[in-house]
Amino acid sequence: MTKSANQTRRKPRKPAYRWLIYTALAIIYIWAFAGIPYTGIKETAGQITKAIVAGIFSPDWDYVYLPDGEDLLRGLLDTLAISMLGTFISTIICIPFAFWAAANMSSARWVSGSGKMILSFIRTFPEIIMAILFIKAVGPGSFAGVLALGLHSVGMLGKLFADEVENLDPGPIEALLASGANRLQIMWFAVLPQVLPGFLSYTLYRFEINVRSATILGIIGAGGIGTPLIFALSSRNWERVGIILLGIVVMITIIDMISGSIRKKLV
Repeated sequence: MTKSANQTRRKPRKPAYRWLIYTALAIIYIWAFAGIPYTGIKETAGQITKAIVAGIFSPDWDYVYLPDGEDLLRGLLDTLAISMLGTFISTIICIPFAFWAAANMSSARWVSGSGKMILSFIRTFPEIIMAILFIKAVGPGSFAGVLALGLHSVGMLGKLFADEVENLDPGPIEALLASGANRLQIMWFAVLPQVLPGFLSYTLYRFEINVRSATILGIIGAGGIGTPLIFALSSRNWERVGIILLGIVVMITIIDMISGSIRKKLV
């Protein structure tokens, strides 16, 4: 075997810029951790941790259903209703935004660019910020949570829907145009059959996210299971915290399983 053949089999050396990147990342992490104030661990941390663990693993089963007051089932149903209404509102609103932001739906680039800019602006604000604003506007409760989830989901669903529209197969559209079909017929027979499965799949995926978000919004007063959760945490009722967390886990797991099986059939 010749010397040149041995040289060609040698692994190429890593460029020097990779080491610069690794060094820069290390410096950033060190700087980030150095900025975190550390005051030590409290003396009662061990006792509180034991109480939390003991409460979570011995949940308050009596709170699952209370005939005369708020209970776990009512809170979970409220959370589910908030996420469903928020997802439904956002799906209806974001469809025209999706066609507006799709590059293949307009000849002028600035038209789709303006639509994408509006969707990006809506996505900038997290759900919790929108929930705080709507609580100030309409008062605390489930309605504020529905508005917050509905408006925030418009930005994300609109972007996903626009990407789906941009991936359209132009063949059916051109065939209908050649046969003299009008715009409504093109939309009904060529566009919707292609984008509808993707729209439904993204809607179900967003619904899963909204269920998780709805549990958080209740902590700031936007309804749902988060409201009794924050009350239980404030009163250190760890048994109730345990049953609420267990209920959230079970509900989200069931929704994920059902939504995942439906999305597999759609796509």
